[in-house]
Amino acid sequence: MNNLDWLRQALPFLIPILILQLSLMVYCLVDLSKREHTRGGPKWMWALIIILGELVGPILYLLLGREE
Repeated sequence: MNNLDWLRQALPFLIPILILQLSLMVYCLVDLSKREHTRGGPKWMWALIIILGELVGPILYLLLGREE
């Protein structure tokens, strides 16, 4: 099995994960842009965490960064 065959087999599992990751990232960035204050650090720091943190970054923002 070469790399291309592996990719073809994994693609049906990777696409939903990528869609979830991108939609969660967009939701969190829009939410962050609408807030005046955040918990745990400045807004630019949370933007970097959301963008660079893959799937974990947006989840951390939702759990720790939003100020109610």
